[in-house]
Amino acid sequence: MPKGYWIGHVEIDDPEAYEKYRRANAEAFARYGARFLVRGGRQTTPEGRVRPRTVVIEFPDYETAVACYESPEYQRARALRDPVSRADLVIVEGWKE
Repeated sequence: MPKGYWIGHVEIDDPEAYEKYRRANAEAFARYGARFLVRGGRQTTPEGRVRPRTVVIEFPDYETAVACYESPEYQRARALRDPVSRADLVIVEGWKE
């Protein structure tokens, strides 16, 4: 079964307040088996436009990735993120071989 992924592009207005979101999202990510593949770091955008921070999170499968996003645990964390940042997020199924 292919893995599921969150791919997010984020612009943070208040890094100190955003840190509260990072601490809060750990509960949902632990419950749903999330694993960070990319969490910020250097990036180059040779084409198009993206926000300054990119995050890629791997889940056991697509359904689990969606369930994590919809979970009460993550929605509580998201409520901390929304006032202090802007994000574009896609949940995508991995490659089937």
